[in-house]
Amino acid sequence: MKRDLAELKIPASAAFIPVAKRVASTLGGQLGLSLVDLDELSIALTQACDSAIAAAANLDGPADLKLNYFATNRALVVDVDLVSSEGHLKAAVAGPDPEAEAELQRLAYEMIRCFVDDFRPEVEPRTGHVRFRMVKYLAS
Repeated sequence: MKRDLAELKIPASAAFIPVAKRVASTLGGQLGLSLVDLDELSIALTQACDSAIAAAANLDGPADLKLNYFATNRALVVDVDLVSSEGHLKAAVAGPDPEAEAELQRLAYEMIRCFVDDFRPEVEPRTGHVRFRMVKYLAS
């Protein structure tokens, strides 16, 4: 059973990541996640937001991060979605070194996977749309 907990929309800026982390920690604590689980989720969420913000830098125009927090019977789920401030994403601009960017992205994803129980990245290469789903299971 899915239970929506919160939705947060913040500018695609590192200055707002602490807000996203605070919401995740508060909701996770209410659901019964341990302090270690909350710390791990916070690390993963920081990296996911950083990755989405990096993708926003390649877009033609300003962007926001939309975070959806919801609970299932056994987990806290956080979705991080990159959305254009104008309501649609424009064509992505290629960076100076696509191979280096791809390697950094792979490393970021591996780090996130170390700290959550399930991680599903979705990246649309044509438009630059980025969406991450992170799941942290409750201890049984």
